[in-house]
Amino acid sequence: MSTLAAITVLVILIVVHELGHFFAARLQGIHVKRFSIGFGPVLAKYQGTETEYTFCLIPLGGFVGFPDDDPESTIAVDDSNLLRNRPILDRAIVISSGVIANLVFAYFLFIGQTATMGIQNLQPGLMIPQIDNNSAAMVAGIKEGDVILSIDQYLLKEFPDATTLFVEKVKNSIDKPLNLTIKRKDEILDLTVIPNSNKEGRGKIGVGLLPNIESSHAKNLIEIFVYSSKTYLNAFTLTIQGFWQLISHFQENVQQIAGPVKIVEYGASIAQNNFGNLFQFGALISINLAIINILPLPALDGGQLVFLLIEGILGKPLPTKFQESIMQTGLVLLLGLGIFVIIRDTASLTVVQEFVKQIGM
Repeated sequence: MSTLAAITVLVILIVVHELGHFFAARLQGIHVKRFSIGFGPVLAKYQGTETEYTFCLIPLGGFVGFPDDDPESTIAVDDSNLLRNRPILDRAIVISSGVIANLVFAYFLFIGQTATMGIQNLQPGLMIPQIDNNSAAMVAGIKEGDVILSIDQYLLKEFPDATTLFVEKVKNSIDKPLNLTIKRKDEILDLTVIPNSNKEGRGKIGVGLLPNIESSHAKNLIEIFVYSSKTYLNAFTLTIQGFWQLISHFQENVQQIAGPVKIVEYGASIAQNNFGNLFQFGALISINLAIINILPLPALDGGQLVFLLIEGILGKPLPTKFQESIMQTGLVLLLGLGIFVIIRDTASLTVVQEFVKQIGM
């Protein structure tokens, strides 16, 4: 049930992104040929007055199709309502509206989180939402939902200082025992974990880390909106910083890149611990989707905006074939990376590893 909930959240975020493009086009009177969620075989479709709506087997993406380059289109090539015939600003609005939709939706998800779960107050310690299979943490007896209060007699303060201290201690303690004080429901436990080495030669124990949070109900609507705004800005800032760290130290952090399989697994773990936290999970993923799509890479919204910027500077668009070749190359590279990440994340799932053991591979 929790896995289905996490998948549903991911699909909703994809739909929101594509609806951003769709409504930005339709509100400007721009022709839209197709609105599609997912890839692969079509499971359901509906033909509207002008637009065909489809839902496909693999709901890991989507697109809004325009009739501009459709050789079978009956629309005149000089029609002012074709996307390519619109001014640069109109096209930029359509291209960027998916990102804007994800950012706005994330804000409302934070409002939903605050309204239903209350105002979250940081407490000392770190909560463990996820443990890797056969990891040092699992061997030590750490369980999902545990709260780590101290490491080697060092008390963990509130997030993010607690995370910095914990990560540094683990990173520099390969094959050295670390004493942890853990709160499990109403119990206080002392456990010993021995970090092993990752590919970069740094210590790891194979856990996810979240702030330790206690909630209290908001007093009124104003408090809900004020707190949600602060949470949103903080999440947005931390996400930007995270992307910068990933890009500037890519080789060190490449293993942290998560695909849809890992995201769903993480979301399912969150839903299992506290179903209401899916609001926050959805908001964070929505912000991540927005930032990923605005990156100036071919096949992403940011890449298309770069083409528009160049067109504005030169006074004319780059040759169509050149743009298509760049976009297709970018798409192939992104698909290749996506397939690699999906295979890697799938292979790390507990159920897959158990199956491999059973068949003796």
